[in-house]
Amino acid sequence: MGAITNLSSVILPHRLLVVVHIENMNVLTRKDLELMERIVCKSADDIAVSIARSFERLEESMDAFEARIYSHLTDIEEELETELKALRLIAEGESEVVIVEK
Repeated sequence: MGAITNLSSVILPHRLLVVVHIENMNVLTRKDLELMERIVCKSADDIAVSIARSFERLEESMDAFEARIYSHLTDIEEELETELKALRLIAEGESEVVIVEK
């Protein structure tokens, strides 16, 4: 293991920049380990928040997609009902066949 001296961190907006200077390859001090643990915990919190926001955006997208699907299904259902009514009228002889192009 290397001794880490002059371990410092600079917090930038939405980023954690860690600057590490290694002088020799002997031992990590308790202070160094505690500082590294704090940096990792801060980073883990940032990552957790980022993942949570991503899931929220995904859920919003899925809700919007579901709404569009139901809207399209409603449109299709209405068209089918109209066609069914027309076919019933034709079958009963109450209407003539008229072809309309869209």
